[in-house]
Amino acid sequence: YTNLEKNSREHSKNKNNNIVMKKKILVCGATGFIGRNIAESLAKKDEFEVYGTYLKSAPLNDPKIKMIKADLTNPEDVDKVVSGMDLIIQAAATTSGVKDILTKPYIHVTDNAVMNSLIFRSAYEHKVGQVVFFSCSVMYQPGDVPVKETDFDANKEIFKSYFGVGWTKVYIEKMCEFYSRIGETKYTVIRHSNIYGPYDKYDLEKSHVFGATVTKVMTNQDGKIIVWGSGEEERDLLYVSDLADFVELAIAKQENKYELYNAGYGSSIPVADLVKKIIGHSGKDLKIEYDLSKPTIKTKLCLDISKAKNSLSWEPKVSLDEGIEKTLTWYKENINF
Repeated sequence: YTNLEKNSREHSKNKNNNIVMKKKILVCGATGFIGRNIAESLAKKDEFEVYGTYLKSAPLNDPKIKMIKADLTNPEDVDKVVSGMDLIIQAAATTSGVKDILTKPYIHVTDNAVMNSLIFRSAYEHKVGQVVFFSCSVMYQPGDVPVKETDFDANKEIFKSYFGVGWTKVYIEKMCEFYSRIGETKYTVIRHSNIYGPYDKYDLEKSHVFGATVTKVMTNQDGKIIVWGSGEEERDLLYVSDLADFVELAIAKQENKYELYNAGYGSSIPVADLVKKIIGHSGKDLKIEYDLSKPTIKTKLCLDISKAKNSLSWEPKVSLDEGIEKTLTWYKENINF
C-alpha cells in the first residue's frame, strides 16, 4: 500500500503534445464479471490509470491494471485503496443465481451493506471526484410496460423473492445520494438489467439464466436441455460492453452531483425464446424440456432507457443475437468443456 500511496501519477500526451495527468480509477471487484470487463475497457484508454481490487480470486494478469489485495469489509483496507483515487467504480458485491436468491437471500444483504458503507465514507473523506455504483432492477414491479427510474414506488411491495436484495440496493442508492449532498463526490447509480458476456459466471450453482443456459448448451451430451420453470418469464438482457460504454459516458458527461439511470436493452425476451436462440447459435440440435419443480422467478421486466439516451447519448450497440455469438465465441476459447 505504501508504494501505491507514494506512487507518482502516470502521464500521457494529448493531440497537442501537452502533458496530461491521468485520472486514477479504482475498480472495486476487478476480478468479478462486471468489474473485470469495466477494468479492461478503461485500461485501454490513455486518460486513465487503472487499479483493481481482488481478495479470494487470483489477481488479473494485465500490465495495464495495477491489482491490490483488499478486504472491502475492512475499514483499514478500504481507506488504503481509496486514498489518492480520482474515480471509483464500485463493482464489488456478493452475488449469485436464482437458487441462492430463493434459498439463502440473506447472503446478498449484510456484506454488501457494510462494503458500500465503508467505500462511500472513505470516498467522502478522501474527496474522490466520482463514484459509480452498480445497483440493479430488482426493486421494480414486474409488468408489460418498460419502467422508468421514477416508476419505483417505495410504498409498494417489492417482488417477494427480491425483498432482501431489493431493499438493500435501495438503501445503498440513498446512501450515494446522502454523500452527494454533504460532500464533494459526484455519484452515478446505474440500475442495470441482466448483464451477460465474457467472464460471466458459468457455474450452474451460481450463474444467472444466460450463463446457466450457455453452460447447459455447450456441455450437453445427451441431446436435451432442461430449463428451470416454464420459460415464460422474461428478461431484459444487456451485453457487458454496452455497460462499459455507459460508465465511460457517465464519467465524461454527468454534471449533477447525483444521478440515477436505467441501463438495459429496452425490451425483454421470454426465457424459452432465449434458450432457443442460444441453441441455434451454438449449432447444436437439442431438445428442450421444462422442469417446473426447479427454482424460478416468474417475472417480466424491461427498462425504459430514455433518460440515459437523452442525457448521456447512450444506447445499446450490441444486439442480442450478436451478443450471443460473441459470448459463445469467448466461451469456446476460454472455458474448458
